Amino acid sequence: MTEIFGVSAADFLLTRAARSKETRSLWLQRTASRFLPLFGIQPQIRGELPTRGLLVSNHLSYMDIVVLASLTPAVFVAKREVKNWPLFGWFATMGGSLYVNRDRRTQVAEFTAALQAELDRGALVILFPEGTSSGGETVLPFKSSLLEPVARDTHPLAAGLIQYQLDDGNVSEEVCYWKDMTLVPHLLNLLSKRRVQVEVRFASVQKVSTDRKALAQQLHAEVLRLKDSAPV
Repeated sequence: MTEIFGVSAADFLLTRAARSKETRSLWLQRTASRFLPLFGIQPQIRGELPTRGLLVSNHLSYMDIVVLASLTPAVFVAKREVKNWPLFGWFATMGGSLYVNRDRRTQVAEFTAALQAELDRGALVILFPEGTSSGGETVLPFKSSLLEPVARDTHPLAAGLIQYQLDDGNVSEEVCYWKDMTLVPHLLNLLSKRRVQVEVRFASVQKVSTDRKALAQQLHAEVLRLKDSAPV
């Protein structure tokens, strides 16, 4: 892992001279691809992988970011606390993630403007609208506050579903990161597993309303549909 950090840091320093957000997204994709083999992960994709607009997905673990980042250049939306996480905070910040503090209305307004700018430049922005991770039994209701820029424009929309499998463990307790779990012990245990199987399903979404709350419900229903259609 230390070697991967060294290579990724050197890679970032070499590409930073371009000073573009596209460069950060490409760096994030390369770095995520380097980390996946540590977990024995080779994502299986179902559906058409989106490359621009907004992608919403269920949220199970910090591994969701690594998996999705490895597939295509993207900008992630993360809660403010992630910035201070060991390893993943560095990973997210270097990759140009957008941080949001939902508890402060003024910061939400600033974030909305930043999100709009990313969409307007043709980036793929990935958002986890549940607002927190879960054990995967269901998909939590989607928060609508961050969907305002998408509700009123014509940028492409897509839904995604991430599902994990373990041959030698319990996904809910050893891959999903939720409840009162602590990052470092959870990560070390996950690294001890022989293989983590991951399937990611995608579907394009045709917006039916310009109301953000209605849009949140539509996107939530689409992710649930993907979950229901996935093999058990």
